Amino acid sequence: MKIIWLGHSGFRIEIAGKVLLIDPWLVGNPMFDEAHRAAALAGVTHILISHGHGDHAGNVIEIARETGAPIVAVFELAEILAEITGNEGIAIGRGGTAKLGDVAVTLVAASHSSSYPDSGTRGVAGSECGFMIAGEGRKIYFSGDTDIMADMDWFGDYHRPDIGILSAGGVYTMDMAAAAYAAKRYFNFKTLIPCHYRTFDALEQSADRLKAALPGVDVIEPEVMVPITL
Repeated sequence: MKIIWLGHSGFRIEIAGKVLLIDPWLVGNPMFDEAHRAAALAGVTHILISHGHGDHAGNVIEIARETGAPIVAVFELAEILAEITGNEGIAIGRGGTAKLGDVAVTLVAASHSSSYPDSGTRGVAGSECGFMIAGEGRKIYFSGDTDIMADMDWFGDYHRPDIGILSAGGVYTMDMAAAAYAAKRYFNFKTLIPCHYRTFDALEQSADRLKAALPGVDVIEPEVMVPITL
């Protein structure tokens, strides 16, 4: 399995023969060099979108058209994007699972907001979500943009993810201290990767607080386009 950060909350995950793009905001992302675009999109099989905000779904139309990849998202957003792009929309609700070959993607709740400008009405884009991604005998929890939630209690108990990708930049999501609290209280991660940080000056720039709070967890600060192999 390879987890590759695209900056901000964007990831390329190579798992069980699939290549998943999650929230691939490339154009306008201060962390992403457009010179890496071809490598980021090579062989993509599916695009996962957690919610409709521009720093997550802002480039999905052109990426979907370029790759032809199906779009996995909450029902309303998947329907909107499928209609705009002509790509297959794999529309699921919270608790629903999409089987992508040997990879299973389950939609779970997040605590944030969601809108999409091309939906006609900005408020009509379904609800914000996270993903549980299972494959190769591992399970990844991608939190999406979220605060701490009581739902994380049963996420950890029921889904038992061993890899966490948590929003941790503050301002719009949990900060590092809150992400550390959530990881310690609700999960038993072996590996934890922070995201939604370093992009702008207002966001946290370091995961030092996260590392210090979780001495038994392998907290990896990702670098753009540098694979993390697990």
